[in-house]
Amino acid sequence: MRTRLHRRVLLNLLGLGVFAFSVFPVYWMVLTAFKPTKDIQAETPSFLPVHVTFSHFSTAVHADGFWLFWRNSAFVAVTGVLLALVVACLAAFAVARMKWKGRQAFILMVFVAQMTPWEALLIPMYVIARDTDMLDKLPTLTLIYFMMTLPFTIVTLRGFLNAIPAELEEAGQVDGCNQFQAFRRIVFPLLAPGLLSTSLFGFITAWNEFAFANLLIIKEQDQRTLPVWLSSFSNTFGTDWGATMAAATLFMLPVLLIFLVLQGRVTTGVAAGAVKG
Repeated sequence: MRTRLHRRVLLNLLGLGVFAFSVFPVYWMVLTAFKPTKDIQAETPSFLPVHVTFSHFSTAVHADGFWLFWRNSAFVAVTGVLLALVVACLAAFAVARMKWKGRQAFILMVFVAQMTPWEALLIPMYVIARDTDMLDKLPTLTLIYFMMTLPFTIVTLRGFLNAIPAELEEAGQVDGCNQFQAFRRIVFPLLAPGLLSTSLFGFITAWNEFAFANLLIIKEQDQRTLPVWLSSFSNTFGTDWGATMAAATLFMLPVLLIFLVLQGRVTTGVAAGAVKG
């Protein structure tokens, strides 16, 4: 009994250590955003907010291009995720409910695409965008984010569809609906938790993406996204760490707020999507 208690205490301490190690960078970012410049540059760092200021947030918000780059990030992330949801919803339905030649090969290709590291495709994507005159354009990023989130969305929605009894659609068809109407009126409303969870994870991926945005948007400053802008946030006298951390905190807020609002449904969607694969 005592051995089990000691083991539980050790595991809890280990979990707390991992949690603190993971959360501390975010805490330090937010803390620095509220610190006065003199406290940030002090030789002895303070881990608690002794003095609080909002001037760094004002500097970040009023910096040149902040809201433009914020809108660019929102545009490419939301558009890419919506496109992925539409295509993945139809593809997942075809895989989960229909029998057709090449179905297993298609599923295998989707899993391979999901496991492929996207960093390995940076150079090929750049060459394709250059040869098709698609550099420095937001639609290029939108298509890339669409392709990045599509495999995960298909796999998750397929598992969620497999958890919905096919008898519900059959009952709708008996009542006079065709297959598409049964899906739209019966199955699609039941997919709401799965759609929310996949859209949230897809949005986080696209919202935080830096490598493709930095590589493909080279010359046009007005087409850059917020992560690229944050990487070069500086003033005449060097990097303003307080304003940089404030801008990063504001950049984090949309995802954090969306997750807090949808947390319950996202958890339900992920659990339901993992019932059957």
